[in-house]
Amino acid sequence: MGEVITIGLDIAKSVFQVHGVDDAGTVVIRKRVSRSKMLEFFADLPPCLVGIEACPAAHHWGRELQALGHTVKLMPPSYVKAYLKRSKNDANDAAAICEAVSRPSMRFVAIKTREQQAALMRSVRRSAGHRCALLRLKRGNNKLR
Repeated sequence: MGEVITIGLDIAKSVFQVHGVDDAGTVVIRKRVSRSKMLEFFADLPPCLVGIEACPAAHHWGRELQALGHTVKLMPPSYVKAYLKRSKNDANDAAAICEAVSRPSMRFVAIKTREQQAALMRSVRRSAGHRCALLRLKRGNNKLR
């Protein structure tokens, strides 16, 4: 059994699925890890390539794993879907992510800084408020709050 060099990480609310392979492509890790044990688990691993589907939480975990010395790459979920071999569940998603991150033609998403994410969330909240105001005007409720 070789040393893990590539990991596919499927993140969820409370339990994450880890799928790791060695340089020959043999599966060496297939494990569920709780959110509270996640950083502890990755701190015990040698630095490796970690693939994660891009979502707001993925940017946070990407920064945390990079701080531990891992190389983290985020991918759009629509690009990972092509590598899903069986029915959709956390273990199969993690295996597909692991496969997709190793492909040379894969397109990656840059990891946002904490400040970039905060600015994005402010603009989303602001646009939601504008959208609500426009809907109220359209319905004839002229009270802008």
